[in-house]
Amino acid sequence: MRGPLEGYRVIDTSQMISGPVATRILGDQGADVIKVEIPGVGDIVRGMGDKKANMSATFATANRNKRSVCLNLKKARGLELLMELVKSADVFFQNFRPGTAERMGIGYQDLAEANPALIYVSISGFGEKGPYKHKRVYDPIVQAMSGLAAIQKNRETGRPNMVRAIIPDKLTAMTAAQAATAALLARVKTGKGQHIRVSMLDSMISFLWPESMSNYTIVDQEPGPTREDIAQDLIFETRDGYITVGTVSDSEWIGWSRAIKNLELANDARFNTVGGRIKNVVARLDLMAQELKNKTTAEWLEILDVHEVPCAPVLSREEVVNFPQVVANELIFESVHPIVGRIRQARGAARFEETPGTELNPAPYLGEHTDEVLAELGLSQEQINILRQNNIVD
Repeated sequence: MRGPLEGYRVIDTSQMISGPVATRILGDQGADVIKVEIPGVGDIVRGMGDKKANMSATFATANRNKRSVCLNLKKARGLELLMELVKSADVFFQNFRPGTAERMGIGYQDLAEANPALIYVSISGFGEKGPYKHKRVYDPIVQAMSGLAAIQKNRETGRPNMVRAIIPDKLTAMTAAQAATAALLARVKTGKGQHIRVSMLDSMISFLWPESMSNYTIVDQEPGPTREDIAQDLIFETRDGYITVGTVSDSEWIGWSRAIKNLELANDARFNTVGGRIKNVVARLDLMAQELKNKTTAEWLEILDVHEVPCAPVLSREEVVNFPQVVANELIFESVHPIVGRIRQARGAARFEETPGTELNPAPYLGEHTDEVLAELGLSQEQINILRQNNIVD
């Protein structure tokens, strides 16, 4: 069964992570996503990291449920074919630097003339104006500029640290996918398409604001302690590994006191209120750390669960795959890719009861669906062969 976006067509000219993951989300939900790539080159991620036959593991996951078409957009006929595809599309994605799409003749105004109902999504690093608009951008650049690296700083040295995962790119992808579906919903009421602009910097700062920038929210109040000063590294060592434990609410602190059989802590003036536990966080966590060293992770998980204290083991990536809760959620699945062979992936996080979107198509090899898609436009095989001979398609 197809997903909730069955019947919608998405044209994806984006590369790397932000755009491709956004359109992958739409493809997972049933949209027909046509990935337009450069003949002979394709998305740069095809060759990055672990790969087999020019199909990287990251590309295989970020570009499943798509069809690949190779069009030479530097040639007039290549642009004409893209415009033909756009006429049948609902959504168009691009993540070129600001101004590039317009110079190529595929800016919003160009495509809206061909399809006024088109939802056009532009993803950029910093936005369309300002001193950074033309700069090249990668995930670490946005981590640095958004404050995320500062939040991760080393408390002893003050040195900022990067999160060792590409957060801004994937967050921007989720933001863009949600915005596109919201625009499709608005189009039902208005009948009109629109231009959506999403920047990685905007996405990251907006994401961080509720708690990481909360000390800057109330304007007429002196900023309090920063997130990096009060947020603690809640990793505790046990007798045989590591565990995380949370004691945010009063009931959880009482549960902790009962778990370690020290009921006096429940009434300790330093810790018996939320404010007190925050103010005296160092003393509280030092106390917890000393206690947690005395038993194994499994022992603590059982004890703390009885007393309803939030806790979890700190899993390696290998352990995540087979962890009982992950297995129960049926989150990780295996399939056979025609190029890579057996691959393991995570399904889309959202589950739709009436339109589950259970169909899965593997990430395409470069230009795999060029002939198929052009045939849908009405071109004969002879016409397609001539286009290929003239380096317009591949």
